[in-house]
Amino acid sequence: MWIDLFKRGTALKYWLFKSEPNTWSWEDQKAKGKKGEEWDGVRNYQARNNMREMKKGDLGFFYHSIKEKSVVGIVEVLHEAHQDSTTEDERWECVDVMAVTDFPEPVTLDQIKAEPKLEKMILVNNSRLSVQPVLKSEWKLICKMGGLKNPPL
Repeated sequence: MWIDLFKRGTALKYWLFKSEPNTWSWEDQKAKGKKGEEWDGVRNYQARNNMREMKKGDLGFFYHSIKEKSVVGIVEVLHEAHQDSTTEDERWECVDVMAVTDFPEPVTLDQIKAEPKLEKMILVNNSRLSVQPVLKSEWKLICKMGGLKNPPL
């Protein structure tokens, strides 16, 4: 346990979770309340490995993909990586997340791409990855762009 804490440090990590709104929307996520929901169905090894790195309390952007392409809310990791209940294949794991807050103004992918300080963000350079890490500086800037006065840090 101490080795894990040493490797990771005690700071929260930040993430981005992408979902097609017609499959699982921000409204669906919020409807689950404090019990949250599994972030299931991920079948990409890099995205799965990112979820394996998550710790309880980590925060993530909820991103609507396909047509909307925007950050619309913030979620919190409630339960660390465990077997994805939508498959018996032991290779696939997921975390459970809970909605924390809406973005007053969604932040679009175009806005993110137009911001020079975000040019190295994974979302800008690998927009297909469904679960990805976010740097603290990126987190703070996108929260500001979305109108969050006191974003969770």
